[in-house]
Amino acid sequence: MVPAVTQRKNIVILISGGGSNMAAIVAAARTGRWEARYGARVAAVMANRADAGGLVHAREQGIATAVVDHRAYAGREAFDAALMAEIDRYQPALVVLAGFMRILTPGFVTHYAGRLVNIHPSLLPAFPGLHTHRRAIEAGCRAAGCTVHRVTAELDHGEYLDQAVVPILPGDTPERLATRVLTQEHLIYPRAIERLLA
Repeated sequence: MVPAVTQRKNIVILISGGGSNMAAIVAAARTGRWEARYGARVAAVMANRADAGGLVHAREQGIATAVVDHRAYAGREAFDAALMAEIDRYQPALVVLAGFMRILTPGFVTHYAGRLVNIHPSLLPAFPGLHTHRRAIEAGCRAAGCTVHRVTAELDHGEYLDQAVVPILPGDTPERLATRVLTQEHLIYPRAIERLLA
């Protein structure tokens, strides 16, 4: 028997681009299972760029959207303060980074401590930062993958919540590897979020 839901759990997703991980999370939420079991829904999708393609998909799904353009602020602290004000309107249980290409200030991370998650396209702790697929190939790795983790003030650190392994094939390019890793991201990110909701 499914326990009665006592309080709604809002999820706010932050994106910078096409939002394919966001779309996978929205699709998982749309099955109705998260709402029925945990009272959870994707309440809003926010971007730091007005041209982020994922905003279109979110609007088509009837999800509230907002743009907080980082270029409109004098520095990271001012941008993060404005972004926090927008996010906090939804009283989020989780803030999900899904291709959000901004390094967040320690104050932002502290504000959402325990509620802030990210996905990174490597098997952390290997290859934090950028160009993960190229670096894995150049290092001669036999496998790559992706990691869902809690966000801390240290870049690409924090408790690992889920990982998926993808083989590196002979003749792989960073682009081909990235495509295969992305298919796994779309599977493990919704799964990790559901575990957090539970």
